[in-house]
Amino acid sequence: MAKIRIAVVGAGVIGLSTAMYISESIPNCCITVIAEKLTPNTTSDVAAGMLIPHVYPDAPIHQQKQWFRETFNYIFAISNSLEASDAGIHLVSGWQIFKTIPDERIPFWADVVLGFRSMTEMELKKFPQHRFGQAFTTLKCDCPPYLLWLEKRLKRNGGQVHAGHIGDLWELHGKYDVVVNCSGLGSRELVGDLKIYPTRGQVLKVHAPWVKHFIRDGDGLTYIYPGIHNITLGGTRLQDDWTLSPDASTSKHIFDRCCFLEPSLQRAQDIKVKVGLRPSRSVVRLQREIWVRGREKLPIVHNYGHGGGGFSVHRGTAKEATQLVKDCIAALEASTSKAKL
Repeated sequence: MAKIRIAVVGAGVIGLSTAMYISESIPNCCITVIAEKLTPNTTSDVAAGMLIPHVYPDAPIHQQKQWFRETFNYIFAISNSLEASDAGIHLVSGWQIFKTIPDERIPFWADVVLGFRSMTEMELKKFPQHRFGQAFTTLKCDCPPYLLWLEKRLKRNGGQVHAGHIGDLWELHGKYDVVVNCSGLGSRELVGDLKIYPTRGQVLKVHAPWVKHFIRDGDGLTYIYPGIHNITLGGTRLQDDWTLSPDASTSKHIFDRCCFLEPSLQRAQDIKVKVGLRPSRSVVRLQREIWVRGREKLPIVHNYGHGGGGFSVHRGTAKEATQLVKDCIAALEASTSKAKL
């Protein structure tokens, strides 16, 4: 049988990781990633890339944990390889702190990260306004190095990446056998999904190499995430806000909040402001469907709506999406065999 032609729409961390997983798992295929924006201009490039799960209210916890475990194990293996530097991946230890003791002292992902434990009294003295905290080691994917590494690996496997605007997924009919939709917020227009909405995130990227530990307030709104070349200070979480222009008062508020947790940040230099729109949804859409127009059919696999948790589950959802692509291919092969009979 001729090679299966697969188009992946979207070149953020979800699109590239899904395309790469497909290229590793389905040998008899040609993969093309098509996106209006490529790194360093994607939403993923604004993200801190920390592997700390975001909770999806309408997704089963066991499924979310599986996505996170598969992603963590995959990224951890890269961190232990010669590829770690090129991929922008490194381990980072730190604290998640709470002003009030949470009902759930041990989150569902505690046994996936490394060395999870309650903070000691001595550690909590660093944060006198907080009553409880958790210490652990997790992983961080710096962008754009990680996206560039994914793209490089994909091309090594024979895949292609093209910049281009897709106004309707049906435009790809006839050129590709299966389409994988990883368009994030673009799915509002491409597939008419009004369940997906923007959550505006504004962050600061600063130079403060003496800060080595991450600090995350329990609500996830204030955070300090050390990277290889800079530190991400956050943040905001404004639903249904499409504004991409930085707001100066918001930047000051973010900086002040982070300096309250880590006073030495007042000496940070080279402060840059970044804004991104997280593609939020109550549950990631992982689904296979068939579009039909007349006698023509177009198999589509959806993998989008990861919100602020894309980096934490990207490998796990890519694996699930790849299985759906395999199901599409099996159906195509069955249909071809039946037609010959």
